[in-house]
This record gives sequence, structure tokens and C-alpha cells, in this order.
Amino acid sequence: MTARPPSDSPSEPEHPITSLPAPVPAPAAGKQSARRKRPQPAKAGAAPTSPTAPKPRKDAGDRGVRAARPLDDGDRERLLTGSHHDPHALLGAHPTEDGVLFRALRPYARAVTVVAKEMRAELNDDGDGLFSGVLPLRAVPEYSLLVRYGDDDAEPDELEIQDPYRFLPALGDLDLHLIGEGRHEELWKALGAQPMIHQNVTGTRFTVWAPNARGVRVTGDFTYWDGTSLPMRSLGSTGVWELFVPGIGEGALYKFDITRPDGSHTLRADPMARRTEVPPATASIVTESHHVWHDEDWMAHRADRPVHEAPFSVYEIHLASWRPGLTYRQLASQLPAYVKDLGFTHVELMPVAEHPFGGSWGYQVTGFYAPTSRMGTPDDFRYLVDALHRAGIGVLVDWVPAHFPKDDWALAQFDGRPLYEPSDPQRAEHPDWGTLEFDYGRTEVRNFLVANAVYWCEEFHIDGLRVDAVASMLYLDYSREEGQWSPNERGGRENLDAVAFLQEMNATVYRRCPGVVTVAEESTAWNGVTRATHEVGPDGFGGLGFGLKWNMGWMHDSLDYVAKEPVHRKYHHGEMTFSMVYAYSENYVLPISHDEVVHGKRSLVSKMPGDWWQQRANARAYLGFMWAHPGKQLLFMGQEFAQGAEWSESHGPDWWVLDPSYGAEADHRGVRDLVRDLNTVYGSTPALWQRDTVPEGFSWVDGDAGEDNVFAFLRFDAAGSPLLAVSHFSPVVRHQYRLGVPEEFAAWTEVLNTDEARYGGSDVLNTEPLKPESVGTHGRPASIQLTLPPLATVWLRPS
Repeated sequence: MTARPPSDSPSEPEHPITSLPAPVPAPAAGKQSARRKRPQPAKAGAAPTSPTAPKPRKDAGDRGVRAARPLDDGDRERLLTGSHHDPHALLGAHPTEDGVLFRALRPYARAVTVVAKEMRAELNDDGDGLFSGVLPLRAVPEYSLLVRYGDDDAEPDELEIQDPYRFLPALGDLDLHLIGEGRHEELWKALGAQPMIHQNVTGTRFTVWAPNARGVRVTGDFTYWDGTSLPMRSLGSTGVWELFVPGIGEGALYKFDITRPDGSHTLRADPMARRTEVPPATASIVTESHHVWHDEDWMAHRADRPVHEAPFSVYEIHLASWRPGLTYRQLASQLPAYVKDLGFTHVELMPVAEHPFGGSWGYQVTGFYAPTSRMGTPDDFRYLVDALHRAGIGVLVDWVPAHFPKDDWALAQFDGRPLYEPSDPQRAEHPDWGTLEFDYGRTEVRNFLVANAVYWCEEFHIDGLRVDAVASMLYLDYSREEGQWSPNERGGRENLDAVAFLQEMNATVYRRCPGVVTVAEESTAWNGVTRATHEVGPDGFGGLGFGLKWNMGWMHDSLDYVAKEPVHRKYHHGEMTFSMVYAYSENYVLPISHDEVVHGKRSLVSKMPGDWWQQRANARAYLGFMWAHPGKQLLFMGQEFAQGAEWSESHGPDWWVLDPSYGAEADHRGVRDLVRDLNTVYGSTPALWQRDTVPEGFSWVDGDAGEDNVFAFLRFDAAGSPLLAVSHFSPVVRHQYRLGVPEEFAAWTEVLNTDEARYGGSDVLNTEPLKPESVGTHGRPASIQLTLPPLATVWLRPS
């Protein structure tokens, strides 16, 4: 009776190799028996052994098989326990003085026969799944193995396979050299599981970096999760292990069975896996891309204009909850149209790299090279990016090189010792998140991350990487108390290895991927985050090389201001103006991100004081101020229609409030209409984005009107054409409010007013063009008088 194999889920607890069922090799391409049987499992706790071999079969074409010299006891033990560094030296075919020695490791097989053209020669059973024999041949022929399974009383089950141990290494010397130097910028093409044709045979090359391992074996659903028959070879001092397995292709599940330095085993997912099982399952999946891109025009022109001199309005999205339950392809039919209608130039996707716990929102990554399988395949994700590009929308993804989780099937102590993390526990442990930090000083780890940044940009046509938690990387004492960290070689607290890594990553991405922008989430006053890497600052460090930086100071100060009751705001007026003191120290993005609308912080509209009308009016005025302020904009999903509840990944935005039957025309749909108009006017007004990063693009009209809760300033484009922005954060109407303006313009016309009735406002408007008067105000010879609506922002342009 054929035994039922155990569950093939690699997410189950590890168990001794000897208790796993027998491996069944995949057939070579085009060669498959008509009938197969699963082999019987070994007895629990016993070493894998082969049943008693049947009597030799004498078919026409058999050649005399002579006994091979037995393996050395040490080699035999290391081979069977997965601790041999060079299994190809023992297995496969090797010329000898007496002919050609053939040896195969096929646990649970009844017989193994060498097949070469007309020759068929059955090998001797050496026990423990080893078969060997010496054939009277002058050279190693092209051959295959006919492996027979089955009981004495059962019909034999035969598989003809290509022998994995007859192949030369499928990884070149240049690849190994670049890996050793930490300079392989296309690392994903060298490591991991790569379907290929090698020596005219179709299969998959498996490679993994595990320098501390005593041995590594490939295991997967094609071996019933017993890797005994597929030990890998070490490729020297690089620490890379390699094995080409014929007949294995796309869709195969696999992991690496690693023998640690102490002789114990650990079953690990591939760090370079480009596709994974759907969590909580954890196996890696062999894959290759078949997507045909249709975004040639986008890719050809995305570098035409520097990002910091172009419109850049970002809609931040958690893909899994934007429309819960949708796949990547279903999202592609809805998301581009929605974003395009609202006028955003880009979307920013919270991390899409594979992560085991959905509640981490993707910020605890285990599969750095694999888009999460929760919503489809890697090609399905490519399809979504392609659809966004064809709609004229750029795609940024959050990238998390600061830390990784401790799951024992992933990166933590990958080969039995600290590998991706520092060996010093004080340096390895991230104090805030219960995770491990990367060892940025190790060339292979730095290469893993730099190549990963390039991978997302090149393989998925990503237009930007928002790098998470940069501050936690830059400082050795980040969230650490005295005695919990050691100074660097200069005696400072800067993490010099992390600085070098970020510089290399940015320089590499900008060199290889024209038009891509990198964005730093950096919450300190580190000098030169968006300065070029070759430009040395007063602190002696070169710039980090980012294109943009999140302005966390502006975000915290401005949100603190608008959360105050209007009567108290005059005492906090400087919180809204202080951002202009440092506005040109970096290239900034103004972020109202997911972090600001969760964990008790309340949604944007719910932060505002007053009744429901005032809350919405405050939110509209704040958005108008934000879109006019120097810097790029980022708004998290749900805030574009004034969602009242905090965001939750379990259900996403409250789309139901937009239903007309809810009566949301003036409540939520009005705010969404405002966001659409903000983006429309913003995109057509170069004064709002063309000179974002230079002081010449901004001028205060009145930054000291604290008693009135008014902020008035001018923005200028490269030709000097202005836009006047006036934000009024009091719930009263101010008539004939005088502001100084440039005298060379004949009249000023209102182009946006957040108090319009269609947005849910009180409809206090400046409907007629405002003509300047020769009344000097705010240091200017001319001025205009306008009406300031309650809790509103007004934009005016010369007509």
C-alpha cells in the first residue's frame, strides 16, 4: 500500500530529515512515465535507507557493471547528512582508470539504471539510497538515470531523469567575483531560483549565499520536502552554494535545508525569492516574468524634467485595504481611473514586498524581492504598474532597508550565525520594533540591499523609492540609552556604514534608472539628506544623495496648530511660519501620511476643533495651505474625502460616506471635489512647483498676522509670474482685508476658494477681479482689498 505523504506545507515546524517521506525527482522535460506511485516514507527516526535491491535485470543492451570503490566513511556521512561542500565530486559520472564511475543518491529507490543511447546499465545498491558502479567506457557519455520505485508485490514505478550531478556550475566566474566584491548590481539574476536552459537541458538553477553553512540542500514539493537527494555545492570563498536541477520549472515550491555550523538543520525561505506562497505559508516559488510592458512612452519621458522642478502630488495607498479583497489586476481596473480623476501625479504604495504579518502593513519584510502574493503574482503587480503608467501616473513604493523580522524561516541567523544582521547584539537588535537591523558594513549585505533597490526600479518600472525609517539607520544611539551603544571610529554617534550604504544606493539608482526619485523619511536635522553624495558638508560628510525628503517638522507643527481652537491659534502662529526658516535646506515633501491617521491620532478632519461644519472647513483650509506651501504634497487615502474614522487595514477607507443616499454631497464629496480642484490648479500653475527648492520662488506678504489667524504669501514661477495664497484660520468673515501685492499687475482674480458652497462652505467669494490701489502695505507700493471667508484658503492670480 502506497503511504500518504505528510503535508507539503513548508510553514509547518521543522522535523528531522529522517522522518520525511521519500523524494520523488521531477522527470526530465519530455520524459515521463505513464504511471507514478509515491514512495513509502522512511520509518520515523531512522536514517534513510533503500529497500533491498531486486535482482539485476538483463535487458538487451546491458553492459557489465563493476563495483565501485566504497565512499570514505566521512564523505558518506557528510553526504547523507547534508554537510558535504562538494557533492558533485562524489555523485554523477567521473572517469577512472577502469572506466567511468557513476554514483547516484536516490533515497527509497529500488534500482537506478544508467541510460546512454542504446546502453542500459543497472547500478549496484550501496545502501542508504546510494547506487554506484563502474562501466567500461572511455569517456563520460550523455546519459540519464532510470529510477525505479515500488514494492516487491507492486508494479514498478519508473522515472527517467537527468542527473543534477552531471552539470557544470551554472553561475559564472564574473558573477562570483562581483558577489565577492559586493558590486553585483543585478544580484537577482545570480542568486535565487532561476529557470534556464543549461547544457541544452531545461531546469532551474538554485543559488544561495550561506558562508557559515556546513552544507546546503534544495528541498521542495518536488522532493516531498526531503532534500536528501539534492545537496548543493559550495562555490569557494564567496559563500555561494549552487545546484542546477533539471526538470524543475515555474510554480515549484522550494526552500533551502541548511546545515548549521553545529550540525543542526534549519529550513529557510530563499532571501532572493521573487515569488512566495500566500502567508501564513512561507515557501518560495520558482518564477519568471512573462509580462509584456506597454508603458514605453512613460518610461521614455519620465526623466524629461527633474522631479523637484515638476508637479508632484502623491496619493498614498495601502493596496490590500484600498478596496479590500481586490487583486492586483482588479485594482488595475479601478485605481488608475480614480487617481487620474482626482489629479494626483503619483501614487505611493505602502510596502508591497512580502511580509508574514498583515498588521505590520508591510514594514516588517521577509521577502525583499517578492511582491506580496496576497493580491496575485509578480506579473500581476507589473500589470498594475503598467496600467498606472498608461494613465499617466507615477508609482512610488515604500522600501524598508532599516530592519527585518526575526522569523526563524527567514533572514535571522540565516545560516546558523548572524549573517544579514551584525554579530554584536547591541547593534543587531532594533530597540523599537523587536526586529533586527542590517549589517551595512558587510559588503554582501550592502549588495543585497543596493541590488534590491535597483530590482524594484528595473524589474517593475517603479518610479520612486520612499525609504522608511532613515533616521533609525543613521544614528548608533537611535532609541538607545547610555551604555547600549558604542561610538564610531570618529568618536561620534553616526552610523558610518549606514551612511555609506545610503550613498551607494542613491548613486546606483540614479545612475542606472533615469527619472527615478528616492525619498527619505528622515525625522532629524541630518545635514545634506538631499545633497549630492560628492558634495561634502560642514560636518565632513558627503550628501546622502536622496532626491526628496519628508518634511516631518512641517507636518507636526502645522497639525499641532490646526488642532487648536481658533481663539488660541494666535499664540501658536509661529508653528505655521517656522517651516520657511529651513524650507530650502532640503528638497521637501509635505506628508499627511498613514502614520498620522492611526493609533489614536484620529483622521485629518477629526483632528480639527469645532462642530462638523467647522471641522470640514478647517480641513479644507489646511489642504489649501498645504498645496500652496513650498514642497511637494502627499495625502493618505481616505483623507481626500474627509473620512471621519481612523484608518484600519482590516477595512480600509469608509467609501460608503460618498454614497449620495448618505447625504454626503456637501460633506465628504465636497472635500473630494476640492482635492480634485487643488490638483488641477496646482498642475496648471508653475508658480506652485517650478521653484519649490529655491528662495526666489517664495515671498511672505504677511507672516505676522497672528491676531487675525492669517497667512499670506506669494509663489513665483521661473518667469516671475506669481500666485497669491491667503489662509484664514478664524471662523469669522473679514471684509476689505488689505494685502500688499506686486504693483505691475492690473488685477487679481480668485482661482480657488475652499469656502465654495460646492465644497461644503458658506460661499463667501471674491467674484470680481481685485484691482490694486496705490496704497503701500506690507512693504509694497500697491495693495488689494479682499474678503476673507471663514476658515478658508483663497488663491488669486494676476488676470
